[in-house]
Amino acid sequence: MPTLDDILEQIGEFDFFQKQALFFLCLLSVTFTPIYVGIFFLGFTPEHHCRSPGMAELSQRCGWSLEEQLNHTVPEWGGHEASFSSRCRRYEVDWNTTAISCTDPLGSLVANRSTIPLGPCRDGWVYDSPGTSLVTEFNLVCEDSWKLDLFQSCVNAGFFIGSMSIGYIADRFGRKLCLLVTVFLNSASGLLMAFAPSYTWTVIFRLIQGLVSKGGWLTGYVLIAEFVGSNYRRAACIIYQAAFSLGLIILTALAYALPHWRWLQLTVTLPNFFFLLYYWCLPESPRWLIAQKQNEKAMEVIKHIAKGNKKKLPLSFQNLNSEDEDGEKPKPSFLDLVRTPQIRKHTFILMYSWFTSSVLYQGLIMHMGIAAGNMYLDFLYSALVEFPAAIILMLTLDRIGRRYPWAAANVMAGGACLVTALVPDTLYWLKMTAACLGRMGITMCYEIICLVNPELYPTFLRNLGVLVCSSMCDLGGIITPFLVYRLAELWHELPLVIFAVIGLIDGGLVLLLPEMKGKTLPETIEDAENLHR
Repeated sequence: MPTLDDILEQIGEFDFFQKQALFFLCLLSVTFTPIYVGIFFLGFTPEHHCRSPGMAELSQRCGWSLEEQLNHTVPEWGGHEASFSSRCRRYEVDWNTTAISCTDPLGSLVANRSTIPLGPCRDGWVYDSPGTSLVTEFNLVCEDSWKLDLFQSCVNAGFFIGSMSIGYIADRFGRKLCLLVTVFLNSASGLLMAFAPSYTWTVIFRLIQGLVSKGGWLTGYVLIAEFVGSNYRRAACIIYQAAFSLGLIILTALAYALPHWRWLQLTVTLPNFFFLLYYWCLPESPRWLIAQKQNEKAMEVIKHIAKGNKKKLPLSFQNLNSEDEDGEKPKPSFLDLVRTPQIRKHTFILMYSWFTSSVLYQGLIMHMGIAAGNMYLDFLYSALVEFPAAIILMLTLDRIGRRYPWAAANVMAGGACLVTALVPDTLYWLKMTAACLGRMGITMCYEIICLVNPELYPTFLRNLGVLVCSSMCDLGGIITPFLVYRLAELWHELPLVIFAVIGLIDGGLVLLLPEMKGKTLPETIEDAENLHR
């Protein structure tokens, strides 16, 4: 009996239908970007200090610039390096006093500046920003700064929980149904977040987005991998990820044009409602239908693909009926991920690789100090480095295979982190070059694991396997800020040394996985167990 890959060779492995489906799903990939990294713009923290009655009037009378005002009236002001004391406390003085000197305002009030009492910010804060963010609207600074961390942690917690539940739904009830449900919930919660009346409701709606958005993105990834033939799977998956990188650039432009977070949130959410039309544009995965022994429906989809590709299905390939069609349908189970020895090995290695990719990808961005300069340019530069990584993979994966480029990318990322840590600050150009090479290397790791993960699991277990393994990516996203900011207090380059060790270990582990170049996707547990032979 012919397999689906045999049939695709006859009706087209990557013709018009697959290209159209890839285009539709790439649009979905683009719109996932604001949820994954949108916190950089939605929650940016501008320069701020305590609001004091009369300070604005005094500054206007004296003709001070903003920096002169801060130097004269804010305790221990230090610009970007300002301490908690200078940002979150104020002098307890009456700035409305007419006797205050413009050259030495504090000296005209008291002889010794250290004797002036300091108090908390009772009248709010002044933000040096032309727009608004979650921070400026809800005053997530000083004692409430942890609420911004909670906001991002809720997104990653949503990713983590959703990875488990959405993966089961997609393998149990179908890719298409799962995709449409997650699109609807993501669109509705994103729209409600744009009009959320309070911080609490904003967090709730963002958590719902986290629960469904990543699961929907990865379901689209699995769907396109199951539509195309094995010879084009690599190209389709890399293009799908490149669409995410394109979303980074589009998000940067939108954030620059719309500096107010509610308008930005509304703008990036509304296009998601368009994806509900995919009910009429995309069929169910024929591989999933065959795995569920729904052969008649699978043949209808196959004929639809053939018609879309303007190919005729040979008569010898038009029968998928089998003797066990009415037998028990395989149901995905979490135990299937660890029950058999080879799949168990794949699961543990892939989970560690997802964790590594997340920690290094996000950690390098944080450690390079993305918020220190122009946040739009910094974000743009960090996005552009992902395109050379995609081009390198397009040229190597089908010629060399998956494992060796993957191991090399891990070694490149880990080695670059180590070089960045050991090179002195006086050789700034070398330090930055090594950091960029590290970012490129871990981007390649991210793209390869997204390709390899679905290839190592049988059809009925594929979506669950991808989402469970990738949940370690979300765990890495939760702990990375603590790794970067807390360890840097001990030694500024210590996080990079930790990243290097983690990456180099992963470079060795991925060599233990089977090579999938040119192989068909496994359909059963037995197929997945025999991949290493």
